[in-house]
Amino acid sequence: MPNPLKYNKKFDELNEEEKILLEINKKTIADFVEQSSSISDVNYATRNAHAKTYAAAKGVFWIDPHLPEILQPFFDKDQFDLTLRFSNAQLKIKNSKKDIPAYGFAVQIRDEKGLLLANYPLVNFPLFPVNSVSTFLKLFTAVNKLYTKKWSSLFPMLYQLIKMLPSVCTGDMIRNMIKLFTKRNDFILSFDYYSIGAYRLGDCMIKIKLCPQVVDKNTGRKQKVKDALQHYLKTHDFTADVLIQICYNLNDQPINKLNVEWKNSPFVKIGELRIEKNSLLDSRNCTTELLSFNPFDSKIFFQPVGKIQKLRDEAYKVSVQTRRKINKLLHGKNS
Repeated sequence: MPNPLKYNKKFDELNEEEKILLEINKKTIADFVEQSSSISDVNYATRNAHAKTYAAAKGVFWIDPHLPEILQPFFDKDQFDLTLRFSNAQLKIKNSKKDIPAYGFAVQIRDEKGLLLANYPLVNFPLFPVNSVSTFLKLFTAVNKLYTKKWSSLFPMLYQLIKMLPSVCTGDMIRNMIKLFTKRNDFILSFDYYSIGAYRLGDCMIKIKLCPQVVDKNTGRKQKVKDALQHYLKTHDFTADVLIQICYNLNDQPINKLNVEWKNSPFVKIGELRIEKNSLLDSRNCTTELLSFNPFDSKIFFQPVGKIQKLRDEAYKVSVQTRRKINKLLHGKNS
């Protein structure tokens, strides 16, 4: 095994223009969350992304006994407790039978004392269509403004979408979009889930992948996603392999180029994610809705790496602070 490339904080640094755009974007995130209950027609403030919760559950991360020696210091127990959230990526909650197949599988890992070790918000698409930080911030800002009925942002949004086209048209992006389209009607737990960007593992940098072991893709084909998922988790155990790729060089495993897959870095199984049947949490409970899966709340040696990832730190903080403030007020009124 070659020597892994070591983490350097320069991978995360934003330039001055990007910092200014981020501050503008944070204001639109707060505005969106403040109006989110009316946007989605619900009685609570929603997240700024992945607003729709399908289910939340408890699980266990079981560590592979044959873990490579280089990884053993990070996993000093046989298993770790998990809190899991399944969601849809849309900003607006829609009570529809058919959702776009943009699913989230957020994983929170805690130690035997209940202390947070790491958060990993995973999704069922391995790539991200934008490499430019400024383009992404301008696009996200315009989208937030549109949802809060600032129609003047429509043309700026379309302009940024046009600027995105070259980064969407890579071979890896097109191949994965075709794959997602062919699986668009498949059961939510039959998808693989990915970290998209890189994360630290000590001084190493990794990407994460969850691969379900045995799940029928046709499960719940005639049901709403939420109903099918909750019924499955009430009646079935679920197991997924937890795999990682390690960054060895930036040519083959780029940190800030998220529209291409890593190559020449084989997946290594580090364990299994297990959910015993009937381990569901009450997704309608206010405490469950207040859960945060901000990966920057993780221990320092498990945190995200990269410029796009860095944006998520500020976005998560603004979103969760605004959401919790409003929901605690609403919860107080309804108690």
